[in-house]
Amino acid sequence: MSKRARMKTGDDCRNILDPSSDVISAVGASSSPDLEFLVSCPVFTPEEWSCFPDLLPRSVNAEVEVSNTNVPQGNAHLQSHYMLNTHAALPDGGIGWRQIGKIWVSRIEIAKGSNGTIVLEGIYEDRPVAVKRLVRAHCDVASNEIQILMSSDQHKNIRCACSLYDLIEVHSDSSNNSAFHGDPASTDDYKIKLDSVRGMMQDVNLWRADGYPSPLLQKLMRNVVSGLNYLHHLRIIHRDLKPQNVLITMNPLFCAQLSDMGISKPLPEDKSSLGYHATGCGTSGWRAPELLRHGGRQTRAMDVFSLGCVLCFFFTRGRHPFGENLERDYNIVCNKMDLSFVDIPEAHDLFSCLLNQDPKLRPKASEVLHHPFFWSSKTRLSFLSDVSDKVEFEIRAGNLDLLNALESTAQSVFVGNWEDEIEPAVMAELWSRRRYNGSLVRHLLRAVRNVYSHHMEFPEEVKEILGPVDDGLDAYFAIRFPKLLIESYRVVSQICVRKELLAGVLSK
Repeated sequence: MSKRARMKTGDDCRNILDPSSDVISAVGASSSPDLEFLVSCPVFTPEEWSCFPDLLPRSVNAEVEVSNTNVPQGNAHLQSHYMLNTHAALPDGGIGWRQIGKIWVSRIEIAKGSNGTIVLEGIYEDRPVAVKRLVRAHCDVASNEIQILMSSDQHKNIRCACSLYDLIEVHSDSSNNSAFHGDPASTDDYKIKLDSVRGMMQDVNLWRADGYPSPLLQKLMRNVVSGLNYLHHLRIIHRDLKPQNVLITMNPLFCAQLSDMGISKPLPEDKSSLGYHATGCGTSGWRAPELLRHGGRQTRAMDVFSLGCVLCFFFTRGRHPFGENLERDYNIVCNKMDLSFVDIPEAHDLFSCLLNQDPKLRPKASEVLHHPFFWSSKTRLSFLSDVSDKVEFEIRAGNLDLLNALESTAQSVFVGNWEDEIEPAVMAELWSRRRYNGSLVRHLLRAVRNVYSHHMEFPEEVKEILGPVDDGLDAYFAIRFPKLLIESYRVVSQICVRKELLAGVLSK
């Protein structure tokens, strides 16, 4: 972004981004010699404020009439902005507010950051913003964050409003949740903030009735991966990925966005790491083991490890794969990981890959969205059908490697005879077209392929058993053979070195 503006704040002037842009980043001097403020991102966009026409913020520098509008009770977030509007003409900017240059800052804390930073609600030139308060000694962090935001703010999944931590907290029973023990949820200000979030998110469904992630939750998880992939494409390492730094917006679209680039760093030209002696980074409990051992290089793989913790946090309503707050770093170093509460095989496989102790064995961010966990029902069924066709082709060509590898997974995929798990009416339709051996994975894959291909030809009573294409068929086989997809994927990934089959499926 090339367009700049200037802001005078007392005796101090700093460059800021154009306030008409989606992301505002500014540094202004405070009344304290030890503190500075960084305006990092909007709390509400103008479109979001349009949902509350009686509460649209007026200019804080103009004379303001006291409105008789009834402010919605219980929404502390909106009440605070209403109080700013009604008291802006006062010398101190209103109760609980103060002015620093063109920035108005409230006492309401949104979140905490690294290096002693606190994020507060504020307003800058009529725009609600998040204001980062930091120790002057870390002013270089603010300057770095401005540069990173300028480099990355073109992507829709980098920036925005209520954190992932808050979102999961209000949808979880935190009393039984290790991720929240000892965290700032006990403070009065944070409880007020959570009440506001509950009001905004009361109709949001993150999990299905059966406990599986809803399509919305999967979308939010994809948003995080997409944002990190974009940063890595720009050769930027985030270095502090955690739930508090994943922000949620509802308007115009419900999505998750990355934030807090204060300690992010670009990779040097033609280098894949920041070296062995790069400055410390990250937050306790969310850092990769190579950082905790103080001997590893800082690479994009460290973000991938943190991503694994964050996605697990998403998936499990706030649980952490390495346990309670105080023991996480130790468990990470010792590889004492617990994924027993992750009951979807594709999710368990993805988290295991992301949390691998060896940075070189973790997938790249660009590869994560290609994992079966993120596949649609159509892609899942197409993949199993293509694997069936591939193994039959390999058998005819005299190559038995793929067949043998698939059959070695039989004990994981089913117990005894897989035909026993299929309704007799469905098996009768399958048997009318060819013979099957219920002890072979190869024949189970063929059954999936034939049901998917000939579903429209089946009698109505059989269609009703199987469910609609694609979601119904996918659920039918996933419930009965939950590990068939991930075991087939692993085999194909290992045997098909050039991954022609995978590439063909993922391109659809």
